Amino acid sequence: MTSRPEHLPEHLALLTDAQAAEFISDGLLEGREDVPSIALNKIAEPLPGDETRWQLHRVRDLIDDALGAIRDARPTAADAWLAPRLHETLRLTRREASEKRLWTYLALGVAPDYVVWRHRSEPKGQGRYGRVSRGRFVGPHYTQAFARLWWSAELFRDGSDYRPVVVACGNQDMLNSALRLDVVDHRPTALALVRLLEKGTVRTGREVNALTSAVNAAAATLMYDVMAPDVERDRDVVRDWIRASESAVPSPRNDLPEGPEEERAPADAVDVLSSLFEELFTNAPVRGRASAGGD
Repeated sequence: MTSRPEHLPEHLALLTDAQAAEFISDGLLEGREDVPSIALNKIAEPLPGDETRWQLHRVRDLIDDALGAIRDARPTAADAWLAPRLHETLRLTRREASEKRLWTYLALGVAPDYVVWRHRSEPKGQGRYGRVSRGRFVGPHYTQAFARLWWSAELFRDGSDYRPVVVACGNQDMLNSALRLDVVDHRPTALALVRLLEKGTVRTGREVNALTSAVNAAAATLMYDVMAPDVERDRDVVRDWIRASESAVPSPRNDLPEGPEEERAPADAVDVLSSLFEELFTNAPVRGRASAGGD
């Protein structure tokens, strides 16, 4: 199995897709090889400055603890544990989080062992290896191993409250489908989707996929942000939260951390969309579900 990198520098860095290509071998994707970390860090671009949030060991320690906490469970259980804590540890603006090179470096330079453990498929025959999709190292934000966790925490948190993130990340179909949709950038929409998971309105992968497809299709004619307006986001609060990382203790392992103290999404807006989405789901085609008028 791919091992923890032998060489871990003091600070995080950036790695382009072209640079990463040299290190993404079939052996790595199958978990048979390690990443040559010294060679990788020779070409990676160090992040400027010496802010505490760029300290590599804070992220690596968190990932080590995730591996320890989830080792005996299914790897998918790691998403709900790690997403809020990664978001709170890596205190980023959305602009910073859109820097794809940071996530590529995290996957290859900091924790390739985690990526292989979490995302390698089951072997398809005796003597064969499972395989990690290349996109888990260099894919878009909804596929890449760490970007998908950070963005899920950013989009599903309710102000400082990460509990909706745990619910969303606890359902792989919600995480995999909703992150692809532009509509989840509207907080009441994202939280209404979580509400239907909490209520048990949707449970199975087919149901979640039917719900998200119906919600996304309806967005072409229904303006969710007009029907259920959110409060204006306070960027100063996020900046203060980022500055506070200089004196922040490591993210709690047993309790949920707290995000930036932004105002919560309006409860009535979430209620309006929850009712609408439940109606949309009732009329959505779900493979295997009997129609209302069926025998």
